[in-house]
Amino acid sequence: MPARKRTAAEAISPEISGSSRRRSHRISSSGKKSSYFEADNDDDDDELGRGPPPRKAMKAQPRASLSGRRKSKKEDDELQYENEEQVSEDEDEDEDDGFVEDKDESDEDDFESDATPPPAQKRGRGRPSKGRAATAVTPKKSAAKSRTSDVGMGMPRSKAKPKAKPKKKLESEEPEADEYGGEEDDDDEEDEEDRITFIPATKLRDTGGVDYEDTRLHKNTFLFLKDLKANNQRAWLKTHDAEYRRSLKDWESFVTTLTDKIIEADETIPELPIKDVVFRIYRDIRFSKDPTPYKPHYSAAWSRTGRKGPYACYYVHAEPGRCMVGGGLWHPAADALARLRANIDERPHRIRRVLMNPTFRETFLPDAKPNEKAVLGAFAKLRMNRENALKTKPKGFNPDHRDVELLKLRNYTVGTYIEDADLVAEDSQERIMRIIGAMVEFVSTTWLFSSKVHWCVNSGVRAGYVS
Repeated sequence: MPARKRTAAEAISPEISGSSRRRSHRISSSGKKSSYFEADNDDDDDELGRGPPPRKAMKAQPRASLSGRRKSKKEDDELQYENEEQVSEDEDEDEDDGFVEDKDESDEDDFESDATPPPAQKRGRGRPSKGRAATAVTPKKSAAKSRTSDVGMGMPRSKAKPKAKPKKKLESEEPEADEYGGEEDDDDEEDEEDRITFIPATKLRDTGGVDYEDTRLHKNTFLFLKDLKANNQRAWLKTHDAEYRRSLKDWESFVTTLTDKIIEADETIPELPIKDVVFRIYRDIRFSKDPTPYKPHYSAAWSRTGRKGPYACYYVHAEPGRCMVGGGLWHPAADALARLRANIDERPHRIRRVLMNPTFRETFLPDAKPNEKAVLGAFAKLRMNRENALKTKPKGFNPDHRDVELLKLRNYTVGTYIEDADLVAEDSQERIMRIIGAMVEFVSTTWLFSSKVHWCVNSGVRAGYVS
């Protein structure tokens, strides 16, 4: 039976001789040493560290064959890139020269790497270390191989574009900025965009020899409201802020003096701060189709809680051409409206007595005939009352009710328009109080009907109080 061959690792001898050649100490059956593991060069050292088999060493060729190889390669390359000769001659010469030099360097590197093996190194005892056995391909060699492989397959070489160098500023060119900080035209345009424009403030209107008084409005207040309606913009109001402040102060002083007279006429109205009585000039445009930001009028309302609250109120409106004085219950809540309808159904004579009052009828219903049916119909047909009235009877009421037209309403208000001169006249507040005095009973009754009132009879007098 023949002897088993040992592997290369088992064949390594612990004794290292002075030379790089390995000798096997295996004893064959014939008594002679085997030359199985002997090699002519040290390529076996690399085999121990690398997985794939070693490349066969090429025999060194004479120098003449190397030059012939360069010549043949150069001719092939020139035939392959004939189409590139259509470019300018200067560029072709530069590119061809560079390409040939790179080609020569790559061929020379391939030949030298294939023909001349690496120098032999002495090994120590045992198995060589992994770091020493693994040999990495140099980047120069791999780059050369990739270039030669691409050219061999007919792929064109990518032209390397030289980087554009920044142009040096010539001394003859004019500087961008002078020593005093002058700039170019572009910088001037940017400065013009960021430049702040000062608009001269508008002067206040002349009073015309008429002083501002607390008991009446000044004519300049109506002129400002007229201009605001024509120029309803924030920029315009900002430039006329002084005029706006003066007109607002005139209106607030007028309302303050009028409040004292309203309190004398109706004791249920308390004395409140001016901010709780006067409406602001700013509009809420979040859910409105009208984008104008300001109201072109001044207005105020007096009730138990001022301009806000569930109670009936007195209302004064100052607008050029549409001045008005009115009052009543405007857009009451559902529970308050239900109580008011219930009181009209149970006590219809109270509301009828208020509407049939001669002073009230002459002030707010001058065109109605002096009978209950005509007066009730005229009250229900007022523009402020019919705009959101029900089309049919409210739920829970008989359609044949004698006061069904009053039960359909959602607003219970009255009002009358006055001239602008009535607010500018010296007795303007007396004219307003004549209108407000005619509806004091109406406002009180409407408030009682819409409130939580407990009725009682005391000494034959019917009265009510709020719980």
